[in-house]
Amino acid sequence: MIRLFCGFDQREAVGYHVFVASVIERATAPVAFMPLNSRGLPQGSNEFTFSRFLVPWLCGFEGHGIFVDAADMVALGDVAELDALFDPAFAVQVVKHPNYQTRHPIKYRGTTMQCPNRDYARKNWASVMLFNCAHPYWRTLDPQTLNSVAGLSLLQFGGLKPHEVGELPNEWNRIVDEGQPVEGAKLLHWTAGIPGMKAYADSPGAAHWFEAHAAMAEAP
Repeated sequence: MIRLFCGFDQREAVGYHVFVASVIERATAPVAFMPLNSRGLPQGSNEFTFSRFLVPWLCGFEGHGIFVDAADMVALGDVAELDALFDPAFAVQVVKHPNYQTRHPIKYRGTTMQCPNRDYARKNWASVMLFNCAHPYWRTLDPQTLNSVAGLSLLQFGGLKPHEVGELPNEWNRIVDEGQPVEGAKLLHWTAGIPGMKAYADSPGAAHWFEAHAAMAEAP
């Protein structure tokens, strides 16, 4: 059973459901979907900015699990392939986006979620994470201690040594609205806003999002 934790924000719930449908369509192994928000926890630009780091705690600090932003993504590959990349030598594995600066100074334009989109080191590394839930570092994070850790430090993996953060192939987190190629991607990511939002309807790769939405909404 693949444990797939998915970011969920009611304001972009349609994006979550589109993502889940796209995963189910291509998965070759059973997947347990677990939506995450942050009720009672610190929040960022969406409701799962920091709750993602509770995946090891939710897994009882055993085995491994995957976190994805989900709400602004579409799967074009088999999530079982991503799960199979797990390497216990690392605390976490991510797609490392080297030193890019966003093309979108404002996120979620024209919606109630609209907010500044700031740059910082290791930006968007935490949007897809393959967790080694048994790694000792994660035992320092639970719903109580999460409130005392600086949010930006979490997103930058500030508590981990460089060699503890492994690398995933970049096709598993293609930030296509930041200029990364759609071709060959196994996971499309629109970090500034999903194509279902009016301001982003013409984003690169949008046809894949609308195709997944149509397939999800199609009546039996």
